[in-house]
Amino acid sequence: MQELVNVIVDMVSQFGYLGIFIMMFLESTFFPFPSEVAMIPAGYLAYKGEMNMVIAIIAGVTGSLAGALFNYYLAKHYGRKGVLAFGKYFFFTEEKLQTMEHFFTKHGAFSTFVSRLIPGVRQLISLPAGLSKMPIYPFTLYTTLGAGIWVVILAIIGFYLGSLAETFDPSQPYIPQLLTASQPYVHQIVYISLGMIAVATFAYVATHRRRNRRSN
Repeated sequence: MQELVNVIVDMVSQFGYLGIFIMMFLESTFFPFPSEVAMIPAGYLAYKGEMNMVIAIIAGVTGSLAGALFNYYLAKHYGRKGVLAFGKYFFFTEEKLQTMEHFFTKHGAFSTFVSRLIPGVRQLISLPAGLSKMPIYPFTLYTTLGAGIWVVILAIIGFYLGSLAETFDPSQPYIPQLLTASQPYVHQIVYISLGMIAVATFAYVATHRRRNRRSN
């Protein structure tokens, strides 16, 4: 797996923004690829002036959306059998699909937003959304907003770590050192994200309750 990650990271070095798009596309499908490997180095390169931060973020968000739409339409058009038949090549099981369906059923369409901030869930929440034939407009909106928050956070971490680059060993590849240095920040962000999810969910539920009261 590490060798495969190294190959994909090299691809980003060669293809730049297109490489970021491809990596984030893969991260949002079945492929078990961490988004940190794409966006943290992108932020670092933006700090060095070798990339434009805004364009890198746009590439990351559009790649995430494209990958999510791939899963969405796969599930919508081919159903459970199609999802499981394709997913088996990436160790995706019936149990994982049931877990995603339970999460989607419990939290509703809004889960396509909050799940983008949860590692291990954000990649696959598009599947139950597609199976349930969730309308494409809210799916695209929620996915873009959630992916945008996550991508911006990772890019900012990479940009901040650029100021610490002098502590890196120049004789070693910078990508592994950068990702290692970013781990404490990523863990903190996960906790912050969970807090954001709680606040967003509360606001969402409160809004819908008010709407229901008005309609009654």
